[in-house]
Amino acid sequence: MTIHILYLCTGNSCRSQMAEGWSRALAAEGCSTASAGIEAHGKNPRAIAVMQEAGVDISAQESTIVSQEMLDRADVVVTVCGHADEQCPVLPAGVKKIHWPLTDPARATGSEEQVMSEFRSTRDEVRRRVDTLLKQLQLR
Repeated sequence: MTIHILYLCTGNSCRSQMAEGWSRALAAEGCSTASAGIEAHGKNPRAIAVMQEAGVDISAQESTIVSQEMLDRADVVVTVCGHADEQCPVLPAGVKKIHWPLTDPARATGSEEQVMSEFRSTRDEVRRRVDTLLKQLQLR
């Protein structure tokens, strides 16, 4: 049996993209993963860069708007920001919803080095949370 995980955030550009990438990289067979946003903001080049540093290529993933079909397919929906948690569409019966209140690295300010440090910090936090979730679902 395949477990379908959907990561949901506001713009599907950073945090949910990272979570999708980590799930693809870390999950055992039997896991299907996707990410989407309440809106689609396009992929964030810094998110792609920091994931590449960690050996995970997310450049081919798409920034998409969540659809009813995605929600119907999901067994687990993980909201990765407060806005997505508040705006999350009504989920079909039996879908487990999890909320991860992650900081948006795209809002980081300062030098390029400081901003990239925020992206790396978020990347590492997302990896830790994805790893824990996959273990809980017995997919790791």
